[in-house]
Amino acid sequence: MLSYAGRTDHPRAQAIPTRVGGFGGIEGLADHMTREGVTHLVDATHPFAARISTNAIAAAELAGVELLALTRPAWEAGPGDRWIRVADTAGAGAALGGEAARVFLALGRQTIGDFADAAQHFYLLRFVDAADPPALPHHHLVVDRGPFTLAGELVLLRAHRIQMVVAKNAGGSGARAKLEAARELGLRVVMIDRPFIPDRPKVESVAQVLDWLDHGVVRGV
Repeated sequence: MLSYAGRTDHPRAQAIPTRVGGFGGIEGLADHMTREGVTHLVDATHPFAARISTNAIAAAELAGVELLALTRPAWEAGPGDRWIRVADTAGAGAALGGEAARVFLALGRQTIGDFADAAQHFYLLRFVDAADPPALPHHHLVVDRGPFTLAGELVLLRAHRIQMVVAKNAGGSGARAKLEAARELGLRVVMIDRPFIPDRPKVESVAQVLDWLDHGVVRGV
C-alpha cells in the first residue's frame, strides 16, 4: 500500500493500491497499520516531512511494526558553488538581504508565505499544480513537474533574469539541475538545511529496502 500525503492535485498513478491523506497523528497511523495487518513500514517521505517521519517512528513502535527509512543523500556544495546555508525558511528570507533581487524560490507552495516579509524581491515560483496567487506582490508562477534538465533550468533562470536561488536540501537527482544551472551562471544559492528527525534505521537505495523486506535485515549499513 502506497500512501500519498495529498499535497498535489494529480499524483502520478502507481501499479499498487494507493491512499491519499493523513492518518490522524501517531495513534491514527498505528490503528491503520493494525487494522490492515501491516508488518513493515517504509518511510520514503520527503526529507523535509519531519512531522510524518517523527510520527512514523512512534506509530511503528506502538503498533509493533518494523520501520525503515529510505532517505536521499543530501546535496553537498562543490567547486564553483556559491551556497549560503541556513536553518529554515526564516533564515532564507533574511539571507536574501534588503536590496530588491530576482529570486527563484524553488520550495513548493507550502512555505511561500514565509517570504511575505521580504516582499521587495521578485519571486519566480514553480508548483506542480496551479494554485491561488500567493501573498507576494512581485512574482511569476510556472506550473511544471520534474525531473528537470540543466538546459531547461538555464533557459528558465536566464529568461527571468534570476540573481539568487532558494532551495531545500532535498537531495536526489530530480531537482538537482537548478543547482547545476546556478553554478554555471555564478548565482548564489540559499540552501535550507534539513530539519531534525529522530534517529531510525535508514538506507539510501531501493535495492536495500527490497533486501530488508525479503530478509528482515539491512545489509551493508
